[in-house]
Order: sequence, then structure tokens, then C-alpha cells
Amino acid sequence: MHLATVLARGGSKGVPGKNIRLIAGKPLIAHTVEHALAAGVFDAVAVSSDSADILAAGKKAGATHLVERPAEMASDEAGKLPAIRHCVAAIEQELGCVFETITDLQPTSPTRHPDDIRAAVAMQKRLGVSNVISGTPAKSSPYFNLVELQADGSVALSKPPAADVVRRQDAPRCFDLNGSIYVWRRDALMDGDGLWFADTHLYEMPAERSVDIDTELDFAFADFVMRR
Repeated sequence: MHLATVLARGGSKGVPGKNIRLIAGKPLIAHTVEHALAAGVFDAVAVSSDSADILAAGKKAGATHLVERPAEMASDEAGKLPAIRHCVAAIEQELGCVFETITDLQPTSPTRHPDDIRAAVAMQKRLGVSNVISGTPAKSSPYFNLVELQADGSVALSKPPAADVVRRQDAPRCFDLNGSIYVWRRDALMDGDGLWFADTHLYEMPAERSVDIDTELDFAFADFVMRR
């Protein structure tokens, strides 16, 4: 069995109330719930939140399960993994089952496509790896034009290459994690220690499907992309 989780806190400093704010005519969280349902690969789609309004919006969008997130898992300092695990445990207890995979879908990524979800889930299944994470080609390369500030105030390449790189195209390919899709094998999620494993793989998405809303500018840009 396969579970999709959508975790959304009620508090947001960058864009207040963003998870239920209308974008392209729907609450932001509704787009991700609908993506999960349209992907057609999940036995359950759960929304976890500390906000009754977010849970109500998730239910209206079609989520099959709602989980009230404890306050201690919804603070600015709280990590996301404990909240995902709490959601998984709640749904497994409710259904009396153990899921094979869990796919966490970020609600602030409304420009993804259900095909992206299907492809990432299929990649994890085909490879049998601990997890698959989504990303998009990086705008800056640590081998070419991403620099770090040194103690003396100078700057240097974040990751000096073994040989001179005169064109960005000649540097190793690098990606920005877009946060959109995380597909976990259950044991890796529930018993693992963090995001990274020796067999972590990346599912590549184009920039236009990788918008992550964290600011008002992001929100306006995502709305523009979606309305196009």
C-alpha cells in the first residue's frame, strides 16, 4: 500500500495564511491534494496540520484522511520528519495496515504535475532505493559561479574543481532541491536518520514545475505560471 502525505502548518511568516490562500482560483493546499489524487498511485492521501482551516480545505479538496498535528511538531523550530512519521503512524493505526512507501508532497509546490508524482514513485519502485527526492537544475554551480565568504572577507568557489572549468556546461551537473516530492521506502523514513542515504536518487523536474512558495514574490510568480 502507498500513502501520500501533505503537511501544512498554520503559521507562516513569509506569506501569512499561504496554505489556504487562493491561487489560480483554489486554496494553495488544494492543488497538491488534487495532484496526489490525480496521480492515481496512492491508497490514501492524508493532510496533517495544526490548523482546523487547513484540514477543512484539505478535506474539501478530496483528502481521504485528516491528521491533527501536535503543537510541538508545528513550531518554527520543529523538523518535518517527526511530523511525517506522526502522520504515517496515525493513518496506519486507523487503517490497521503498514504502508510500503510514503510520498510526502510539499503544499507550497503548486506548479508540479501529477505525472511528476507518478514518475518519482515509479523510480523508487524500479530502483528499490531508500528514497527519491525531486530537484531542478541549479541556477548556480559550486564548481563555477557559487562562492563562499572566507574568514578574511575574500570569496572562493564553494567547491573548487579538480581541473579548470571555463564553461559552466563543463562542470558536474548540480541541482537545487525543490522540495516538491519525497518518496520514501517505509523503513528508511520511519527508522532512518535524516534525508540522505547512500542510495538516495534524484527525480529531475523543470524550473517551471519547481516553484516553491516562500515569499510574496514566489506566490505571485506561481500564480502567473499556473494561469498561463
